[in-house]
Amino acid sequence: MLLASRLLRLQLFRFVIILVLVLSYVENGNAGLTSTFVRTQWPAADIPLDNEVFAIPKGYNAPQQVHITQGDYDGKAVIISWVTPDEPGSNTVKYGISENSYDFSAEGTVTNYTFYKYKSGYIHHCLVDGLEYDSKYYYKIGEGDSSRVFWFQTPPDIDPDASYTFGIIGDLGQTYNSLSTLEHYMKSGGQSVLFAGDLSYADRYQYDDVGVRWDSWGRFVEQSAAYQPWIWSAGNHEIEYMPEMEEVLPFKSFLYRFATPHTASKSTNPLWYAIRRASAHIIVLSSYSPFVKYTPQWMWLREELKRVNREKTPWLIVVMHVPIYNSNAAHYMEGESMRAVFESWFVRSKVDFIFAGHVHAYERSYRISNIHYNVTTGDRYPVPDKSAPVYLTVGDGGNQEGLVGTFFDPQPDYSAFREASYGHSTLEIRNRTHAFYQWNRNDDGKPETTDSVIFHNQYWASNLHRRRHLKAREHASC
Repeated sequence: MLLASRLLRLQLFRFVIILVLVLSYVENGNAGLTSTFVRTQWPAADIPLDNEVFAIPKGYNAPQQVHITQGDYDGKAVIISWVTPDEPGSNTVKYGISENSYDFSAEGTVTNYTFYKYKSGYIHHCLVDGLEYDSKYYYKIGEGDSSRVFWFQTPPDIDPDASYTFGIIGDLGQTYNSLSTLEHYMKSGGQSVLFAGDLSYADRYQYDDVGVRWDSWGRFVEQSAAYQPWIWSAGNHEIEYMPEMEEVLPFKSFLYRFATPHTASKSTNPLWYAIRRASAHIIVLSSYSPFVKYTPQWMWLREELKRVNREKTPWLIVVMHVPIYNSNAAHYMEGESMRAVFESWFVRSKVDFIFAGHVHAYERSYRISNIHYNVTTGDRYPVPDKSAPVYLTVGDGGNQEGLVGTFFDPQPDYSAFREASYGHSTLEIRNRTHAFYQWNRNDDGKPETTDSVIFHNQYWASNLHRRRHLKAREHASC
C-alpha cells in the first residue's frame, strides 16, 4: 500500500509539472512546439464539377452562389449577393423576422463581366439596412417557383462585453480537403467568417474554366455563406493577371463578385476596410495593393486606427493575406515590407490578433515585435512584447496546391505552435477581457482541436494594470 501510494503521488507530481510547463508556453512562454502529426493525404485535385456540392438550384434562372457580408460599420446591415444564370431577373430582396412573412423589401443592383470568352451570369448585390441587433431575419430572392429562401442572425449591439464567435478560414479552394474544412467549420458554432484571402483558386485554370470555377466555388460555399456573413479579404489568387488571355485588370473577378462595406469606414477601395461587430473592431488590409507611406491604404489605416474605441470594441483584429511572421520556407519574408511599414502601428494600438493565410500550414506566434530593428546596433531579431499582436497563419483551408511542411529547424523563439495540416480556427470572445481561441485540425474527416489558448485582451490588461498602479499610488499618498 505504501509503495502504491508513493507511485500515485509521483504520477500526480509529474502530471502537475507537465501541466505547468504546457501552460507556461501557451501565451507568454518561449518553448515553441512543432507538431509531428503526419496527415493522410486526401486527393488534392479539385472536386469534379458534377459533384453534388456544386449542384445548380432547380428552376429557371434560380438564384445561385448566394452569400452575405456585413453591409455597414456597426453590424445593422448586410449585403446580400447572388447570381442569376439566364437573365437579370428581379433585384429585390424580400425579408422579415418571421418565416414565410416578408414585411420589408430592398432593391439591389445587377451587373456582369467577361473574362477571356467566358461571360458571367448576372451578379446581384443588395444592401439590406436598418436591421435590429440580435435578431433572426428570413430573406427571399428570385421569382416564382425558382425563388429561394435563406436566413441570417444579426450580431449583438456594439458592447465591450458582447460575446461572439468568429470562424477563421484561409486559402480554401474546392477540393475534398476544402469540403472537410467547410463541414467542420459549420459544426463549430462560428457566427461569421473572417476570410484570410485566396478563395476559389480559379486562376489555376485557363480560358473559360477560370469563370466556371468561380461559379462552382460560389455554389460550394453557399451552404455557409448564405446564412452568415463572410468578411472577405483578397489574396494573390484573386489578382488573376493573365496577359496570355488579355486579362490584365487585377482582382477583376473578385471585385465583381464580392462586395465589401468599404465606404462605411471611409475607404476608397473595396480591398481594404473596417467593420465593428459585437465587441470586436476588425480591420481588413490588402497585401497586394500599395501600402507604403502616403498611399491610399496607408493614409486610410492611419485614420482608421484613430477611430478605434477600445472602450466600446476592446478586441482589435487585423485580417490580411500574407503573414508578417512566418517560420516556413514557403513564402518566407514575403510580409517583411508590410511589417516594416505597419508593425509599429499595430504595437502602439495594441492589436490583439493578426490573421493571415498564404502559407499552407498553421502557425501561432507569441506576442513579439521587431519595431526596434537596427542592423547597426545589433537589434535584428524579434523580442517578447506584451503590447504586440499574436500572429496566426491559417492558410490551411484545403486548396489543390497542398500543404507545406518546410518549417525551419530549429523553431524560432517567436513561434509558439506550428503544424502542416488542413483545418480552420475559431475565436470565441467571452467578454472585454478574455477570449478562447482554438485551431481545429481536419483529421481525415474528423474535427480535432489541436491548439487552444485563452487570451487576455491587450487593451484591458494594460488598462487594469494602470488603474491598479494609480490606485496603489493614491493609497500610498493617503
